[in-house]
Amino acid sequence: MKRYRKLKLTIWQYLSLGYLLVILIGTLFLCLPFSTKAGEDTSFINALFTATSATCVTGLVPYDTNTHWTIFGQTVILLLIQIGGLGFMTFVTLVLRLIRKRIGMQQKKVLMISAGEERPNELKRLFKRLLLGTFIFEALGATLLSIRFIKDFGTGKGIYYSVFHAVSAFCNAGFDLMGGAFGSETFVSLTHYALDPLVSLTIAFLIIIGGLGFCVWDDVISSKGKWKRYNLHTKIVLFCTAILLLVSTILFLFFERNNADYTSYTFGERILVSFFNATTPRTAGFNTVDLTHLSDGSYLLSLMLMFIGGSPASTAGGVKVTTFFVIIVGMIAVFRNKRDIEIGRRRIHGNLLRQSMAIFVSCLFIVLTATLIICCIEENNALATFQAVLFETVSAMGTVGLSLSLTPTLSAVSKIIIILLMYAGRVGILTIALTFSEKKDSAEIKKPIENIFVG
Repeated sequence: MKRYRKLKLTIWQYLSLGYLLVILIGTLFLCLPFSTKAGEDTSFINALFTATSATCVTGLVPYDTNTHWTIFGQTVILLLIQIGGLGFMTFVTLVLRLIRKRIGMQQKKVLMISAGEERPNELKRLFKRLLLGTFIFEALGATLLSIRFIKDFGTGKGIYYSVFHAVSAFCNAGFDLMGGAFGSETFVSLTHYALDPLVSLTIAFLIIIGGLGFCVWDDVISSKGKWKRYNLHTKIVLFCTAILLLVSTILFLFFERNNADYTSYTFGERILVSFFNATTPRTAGFNTVDLTHLSDGSYLLSLMLMFIGGSPASTAGGVKVTTFFVIIVGMIAVFRNKRDIEIGRRRIHGNLLRQSMAIFVSCLFIVLTATLIICCIEENNALATFQAVLFETVSAMGTVGLSLSLTPTLSAVSKIIIILLMYAGRVGILTIALTFSEKKDSAEIKKPIENIFVG
């Protein structure tokens, strides 16, 4: 009898298929009639879109979350956000721990990649800190939000809203329950709390902490907060995050100085709104102002922040701040005719620059191609201007969730394109590329070198 070899998945295939499996399960639950307040079936494409957006912690939605979905549907979305934010392998590991089953080496490798840990013996400690840190931050965020939400919505609803928004913010998802909460208006996000420091700052700092990355938390704790002890990755992430937040806040403050919506705001309130505008594109999807009223400068700045995103092995998306940083320092090294890329007293491997350039260029190419295709498909859609479509595709690829009110009006084909962008943005371009790459056992054959002119 002929024997068949057992199918062996690579680490990258585990990651890619794992997210896909979670999305499909969430889609089936959201298709159920009791998931919607109208008691009707949700179309498969819209259920798939919502499940993908939640699992990929994006926030783009075809329906207003509060007015369309029941408590059951919202709970499904919340679970998908939590699973997607921390990584599906984290939950697989948690389940295996609960049933007291040992974790295999292959699962350990996948979890190491998901969490950004290079040392197998440190994985158990990192995993415990990851879960404990997540619980502490989300609980603290929910507690602070409950001070305002219980007052506005009552005890039960206020606590529920607090937990939902704390998880959504920490996981950088951008889903909200404010639609219909202050009248019949939908898709309002946190615009009613634009000038509320308690809500705005709590949401903003949850986004920032979630976007730093699990390995950064671990290094900060292990180093007891001493900068000199931090590894290079942690220093780069903290430095880039601080610079991006500071510079972006100042730029938003400058670009929106003549915005008619801000005429009644004090200078302090303008700083609060500008800080939130600088925080949420990396990569949360909440908004406290009408994005359609942003100036051209703020629009372009938002695109740049969405594309850059947060830190690797975090709840954030985008090409990542470390990728952007490596490209910048690599570019400087090339212009200075240096062979090595030096950062302080360290130097990084040249392969990192190649990977960073590949990720950056491929994401840019995919975004521009998707924008071109959607513009062609939606030529009869009055809302599908080039500006709105580009904003939508960058938001999807960066798993941000901000939109210029375009998402609900898209056709089925355009929604499928956005779904693919969200999936690629969360799983990662490099992961997807390695998923479909063939494993070569033989030595690579080097071909003759010939020069071409560039620049």
